[in-house]
Amino acid sequence: MGFFELLGLIVFLYFIVNIFLWICLDCDIELFICGKIGKPIDSLRGKVVWITGASSGIGKSLGIVLARHGVKLCLSARREDELDKVKSECLKESESSLKPDDIFVLKMDMLQTDKHQDYFDQVIKHFGRVDVLVNNAGRSQRALWQNIDLQVDRELFDLDVFSVVNLSRIYIRHVEKHSLEGHIAVTSSTAGLIGVPNSCSYVGAKHAIHGYFDSLKLEIPDFNVTLFCPGPTTTDFLKTAFTDKTTEVYGGKAEASSKRMSSERCAFLMATSIANKLNTSFVGPFPVPFLAYVSMYCPNLKLLILKLAGNGAMSKIRDPEQKV
Repeated sequence: MGFFELLGLIVFLYFIVNIFLWICLDCDIELFICGKIGKPIDSLRGKVVWITGASSGIGKSLGIVLARHGVKLCLSARREDELDKVKSECLKESESSLKPDDIFVLKMDMLQTDKHQDYFDQVIKHFGRVDVLVNNAGRSQRALWQNIDLQVDRELFDLDVFSVVNLSRIYIRHVEKHSLEGHIAVTSSTAGLIGVPNSCSYVGAKHAIHGYFDSLKLEIPDFNVTLFCPGPTTTDFLKTAFTDKTTEVYGGKAEASSKRMSSERCAFLMATSIANKLNTSFVGPFPVPFLAYVSMYCPNLKLLILKLAGNGAMSKIRDPEQKV
């Protein structure tokens, strides 16, 4: 067998192995390996992690997972009463490794970008530092492309993109000023890697997030950025999702099923990704990891798959409850 024949066989076998793994795994291969032999979540013990959008969903579950491993937390969201409940649960799950002062509740509206510096200063005053900033706050969307009011696009980008970028810039300036290491994690979406129907403003926002932070990685190569991309997850995010009008919310419900990842599993994988300072991680039940992998590394194949699958199949993958 010649060199090129051998190389072709290796590439073919590599592709087959990857296909098999994408069918079996609920995350990308790098994250899976790190979960087995990489740094454990416990390596974050004693560090300060600030989570925005921490009152529910992935943010809440991430706080609980980190609390179990002795991570000090700043929990931010608009609903202070819900944050207090999350704090209580985190303290309970920490099994006394965290004290009440180790979890700082900060009532915060991400859209008030003019107050971001004040919010940041409050966290620094309480802890003295922020080791990891987790930009988790955001809203989803369900609407037809041609029916969406432009103001919806603006409001969704304000929350899912510009507020994230603004808070991150404040954090990076602080890190640079004090010669700190710093780490930003962003809850993106597999919609930031591959287009999905009926959510064009949201898809555009998540692609924009990747553009902003990919540029950051080039400008400051040593700075740690983790883009975490969940697929369908069981949270209450559909209740407040945008539609095509600013005066409406979608009000749907994401039912727990084998075709949705639980928020607890999602949060565990996100914590693992943060602990190992991974660049981009994607998670979800099959075929989500496979589609994300193809989208990142085989864009022409992605276009073919999307064309063959069609709008109905892609919608069903994203919202398993939906009848095609």
